[in-house]
Parts: sequence; C-alpha cells; structure tokens
Amino acid sequence: MRLLRPLVRILLRNGIPFGTFMELAKWIYVDVAAKEFGIAHKKQTDSRISVITGLSRKEVKNVRQMTEPNDGGAVERYNRAARVISGWVRDRTFQDGWGKPALLPAEGEGATFSQLVKIYSGDVPARAILDELLRVTAVERLKDGRLRLLERAYIPCTEESDKLSILGTDVGLLIATIDHNLVCEVPEEAFFQRKVAYDNLPVEAIPELRKLTEEHAQALLEYLDRWLAEQDRDFNPKVSGTGRKQAGVGIYFFEEDV
Repeated sequence: MRLLRPLVRILLRNGIPFGTFMELAKWIYVDVAAKEFGIAHKKQTDSRISVITGLSRKEVKNVRQMTEPNDGGAVERYNRAARVISGWVRDRTFQDGWGKPALLPAEGEGATFSQLVKIYSGDVPARAILDELLRVTAVERLKDGRLRLLERAYIPCTEESDKLSILGTDVGLLIATIDHNLVCEVPEEAFFQRKVAYDNLPVEAIPELRKLTEEHAQALLEYLDRWLAEQDRDFNPKVSGTGRKQAGVGIYFFEEDV
C-alpha cells in the first residue's frame, strides 16, 4: 500500500483513470513473466504466463501482440542535455583556470558550446540544446554573446508527462535495487541502499537539511561522474574489458508530515 499510494496520487493528478493504468499494468505483468519467469530450456507459453499472472490466455495473447508502450523520447532529450552539462562541469577542455565551467562562445574555434554539444550529445544541433538550457535557466547568454553555466545539473521545466517519463526511470532503478537486495543471498553482492531520517523535526530545520543535502550530494555525484566517465567506453575508447553494464548511484530527498 505504501508503495502504491504515491504512484496513484501522481496518476490521479494527471488524469490517468484506473482503466488506463490497468492496461499498462497488464502489459508489464505479461512482459516480466515472459522474460524473467521462464523455465530453463523451455519456451514460455501463453498458458504458463496465464498461470503466473492470473490473466486469461486470451488476455495474454492480446497483450503479447501489442506494441510496447514507449516514453523514451523525453528520456533521450533529458539524457542529451544532462550529458552536455556534465561535460561542461568535468571536462578540462571546457573549464577555466580555476577548474570551474568556463564561459563559452557559442561558435568558433577551440572550446565552444558547439564543440561541447558535438562531443557529448552527438548529432543533435547545438542550437536545440542551447534553447532548452536557456529555457530552463541552466545557462545564460552574456552581453558579449558568451554562455555561462548557471546550474550544475539539468532539471527539466517541461510538461509533467515528460517529467514523469524522466523521473520514472529513477523510480524503476530504485525498485530494482530493492528487489535485488530482497533476493540476494550473498551479502557481499547486495547493492548499496541506505537512508537517514528522523521523525520529530521542527519545520524550521527542513530548509537547512535541504541545503546540506543538495551541497554534499551534488559534490558526491560530480566526483562519481568524473570517475564513471573515465571508465565508460563511449567517453574513453581506451578502456578495455568484456561485457556491457549500466551502473550508477542515485540520491533523493524526502519529507512528509507525521
């Protein structure tokens, strides 16, 4: 119940009725059952999926013929803008003499915003990324035309549906971590999962807690971002090794009335 309550609050606020949620849940139930609950060396049949999920075989068949619901567009836009800011913060090419994000000309030779976007956002036009970062006030244009970074992280100020797509990836990763730790039988293989909280705090203490969290958490994330970039083969082609993994660390703040 505690897991579902905030989810239902979001759904209702965005006008998503139970019927729509039910259809999406059906697709997820069938997809997870098909991919993760099969029997080794046996084809996962509609009948077995029906037994696992409680859906009828007809429902399972219909769901398996559906196109996968897709919210990747908003996530991709977020990833591109976030990578550009990350590169601006940590890449020495785009830093000043004090190791801070430099003021960048939009175009030209050397360290420019266009070059930054080319390196960290692929073939997306620099103008499109700049317009988005200006819109969310992560960047400002100075009188001489140079660009200054105002925010060290990209926080989209866009349609709530886009925000849900972006932030929903964080929720999915957090729940996946919890699920891993629930079934993990080797303590050394458990994922790091910690929190600190007190339940008799005065309202006046919250702003300072938020400030402390933002400062220290941002510093940690930037440190890890630099380390991860050195290990990632997209950013550092010299890295060798086998397989392909996605890994990272997420941090969140919470408060509620007691």
